[in-house]
Amino acid sequence: MEKHVKRIGVLTSGGDAPGMNAAVRAVVRAATNRGIGCVGIRRGWNGLINSDFVQMNASSVSHIINKGGTILYTARSLEFMDESGRAKALATCRLLGLDGIVAIGGDGTFRGALALSRQAAEAGMSLRVVGIPATIDNDIGCSHYTIGFDTACNTAIECVDKLRDTMQSHERCSVVEVMGRHAGYLALYVGIAVGATAVLIPEREVDFERDIAEKIRRARLAGTTHYMVVVAEGAGSAMEISGRIHQELGIDPRVTVLGHIQRGGSPTARDRETASRMGYEAVKVLAEGEGNQIIGIQNGFITDIDMETALAMTKNFQMDRYQILEALTNSQGGDF
Repeated sequence: MEKHVKRIGVLTSGGDAPGMNAAVRAVVRAATNRGIGCVGIRRGWNGLINSDFVQMNASSVSHIINKGGTILYTARSLEFMDESGRAKALATCRLLGLDGIVAIGGDGTFRGALALSRQAAEAGMSLRVVGIPATIDNDIGCSHYTIGFDTACNTAIECVDKLRDTMQSHERCSVVEVMGRHAGYLALYVGIAVGATAVLIPEREVDFERDIAEKIRRARLAGTTHYMVVVAEGAGSAMEISGRIHQELGIDPRVTVLGHIQRGGSPTARDRETASRMGYEAVKVLAEGEGNQIIGIQNGFITDIDMETALAMTKNFQMDRYQILEALTNSQGGDF
């Protein structure tokens, strides 16, 4: 099958994540190793619509494995959501002679890839697509892990540890908002790692008295004078939560919204290694004549799953980790 694949494209789409460059590097070098040409599509699906591309080879991806962000840039494309926009993208695929595309991103990226492949089939084209999950939210149903999550966690942990120092010095409460509009994985992992007083996540309905007030009271009764509350952005506004703490407990909290700092930085070893394995596997799948697959990690092993099946999968939130947090943090009161 491999001889039928002459040229593939690679793109990054949606929110950027540390390790995307490592995945791009792996795709380009794995393709080159098999004698397959590789074209970098810049600015996500917009690049296919607007013919924004660059020829890539082993040298063009040198010295990027350690860099955050993505050298191919990323964007969200409203035009690509329409059939007419995808028709322009397919015209670019014909022009470049692409046999397949590796799309690095999240759920929206994969749905776009599947729609493009289906429209290509209807037009009599053979265009196979493979997705690589890269999002700091770690919320892709078919994969236990997504590229960028570990780096984002470590970035947030470093910031919270520094806040801990000043909160302890001034005997204050800190409310830290981390990313996670629809998923609380980042907030929960960070909360456990820093020993937060309380963690609020979208998957668990917030009860202010139970989840914040009583925990702070127990800690105070045990002698603690500084507290750390970690909030996923999808669980509530850090400013509003801070205001309620002040109103109901008489404490004057300080609010820190970490924001997009969590997306940046040099990827950790885990993200570099995972991205490299996934990129290699994506090219292998295309070279062997497969298509419409998402590369994922299940129980530590790289897998490839039918894209339609993968997109229908949901990810069960690991509430056992929340129970661990509850047991370890202020179960008997005390310092976080």
